Amino acid sequence: MTTTAAALFDVDGTLLDTNCFHTLAWWEALRQYDRTLPAARVHRAVGMGADQLLDHLLGEHRDHGDDEAIAAAHDALYARHWPAITPLPRAAELLRACAGRGWRVVLASSASDREIAVLRRALDADDVIAAVTTADDVAATKPAPDLVRAALDRAGASGPAHAVFVGDTVWDVAAAGRAGVPCVALESGGFAAQDLLGCGAAEVHRDTAELLADLGDSLLARLPG
Repeated sequence: MTTTAAALFDVDGTLLDTNCFHTLAWWEALRQYDRTLPAARVHRAVGMGADQLLDHLLGEHRDHGDDEAIAAAHDALYARHWPAITPLPRAAELLRACAGRGWRVVLASSASDREIAVLRRALDADDVIAAVTTADDVAATKPAPDLVRAALDRAGASGPAHAVFVGDTVWDVAAAGRAGVPCVALESGGFAAQDLLGCGAAEVHRDTAELLADLGDSLLARLPG
C-alpha cells in the first residue's frame, strides 16, 4: 500500500506577508462598529477566522448582531491591500523543495474562494500545489482542528502521523495539535519563538527562507516511514 505524506501550509503570514494587513482591516472594521481595541491585541488574534476572532476579542456572551457586518467590513478593507500582497522570502521555492522531496503540498487556508485566488496568484507556485482548502470546507476555523483535518482529507494523506503542518501563529500550532499533526512554526506572523514552542510547536524558524535553508534538518527533511 502506498503511503501519502502531506505538507500542509497555512497561507496568511506563513507564505504571504499579510498579517499586518489583516490587523489593520480588523482594527478598522471593529472601530466602525464602535469596538475600539488596541491594534496589538487585534494582531495577536489574527490567524483565527471571523467566527473565532470576534468571540476571542469581544467575548462570547455579547450581542452578536453586528458580527456579520464587522466581518464584511474587514473583507472590504482587507481587499484594498491585495495589490500590495507579496510572498515571504523564498516561499515558492520552499513549496517546490518540499514537493521535490515527495511531499504532497496542500494550502490549508480558511480564506474565501476569491481571496485564495488572489493569494495563489501572488505566490505563483501552482505547479506544485496539489490541493487547497477554503472557508467552505470547514465549520469552525483555527484553533479548532477542522481546517487541518480538511487539508489532510484533500491531500489524501495516510493519517496525521504522515503529515506536517507549517504555520505562523499560536492558533496554527493549537489547531495542528488538536488534529494530531506536528507543527513547524515560523515567526513571520509576529509571534515569538517562545510563544510558538510554548503551545506545542515541534520547531521554529524565522521565516520561509530560513526553513528552506534548514530543510535538511527539519521535520520536512524526509517522508514519514
